[in-house]
Amino acid sequence: MAFREDSLGEWKPVSRGVGIAWLFAYSLFLLYAWADRSGFLFLDYVNLIIHEGGHFFFSWFGETMHIVGGTLGELIVPTLCAAYFFWQRETTGFAFSCFWFFENFPYIGTYMADARAQALPLVGSDTGDWTILFGQWGLLLQDRKIGGSLRALGWFGMIAVVAWLAYRVVQDSRPKLHALSE
Repeated sequence: MAFREDSLGEWKPVSRGVGIAWLFAYSLFLLYAWADRSGFLFLDYVNLIIHEGGHFFFSWFGETMHIVGGTLGELIVPTLCAAYFFWQRETTGFAFSCFWFFENFPYIGTYMADARAQALPLVGSDTGDWTILFGQWGLLLQDRKIGGSLRALGWFGMIAVVAWLAYRVVQDSRPKLHALSE
């Protein structure tokens, strides 16, 4: 990892207080998400707007891209935010964007797992995106497995981001060796 820090610089430090506040907020959100049974969290209102915008943007690239474009939009927007904060070496912004990226996976996975049942509410259509896509790709009978895997990946990613942020906070709280020798 030294090669990245040589070319990009070190991550901007996070104070202990700010780091603890962020870690507490992420922990509360994870508890809220764990307790939720609807599959739709309050952050998903923002994700839904981005999802619908993705349909519009990707509609220029054909019908399949129009359908998958909603999900792509949900993943591309936080990825672009994460890339920006990565290049700026903004620790908390990068962590938030990565957490947001992975927070989309349980939501997407819930809709994937519902492809056959189609019991969840939809916006602007009677048939879900993943019902159409899995039908086209011959994966409709695998909807629950795929959806469950995506949800698990989302949880793993969110927890990994929180662990990375906790590591950064601990590292930034330690006195630097060169400061001790002065």
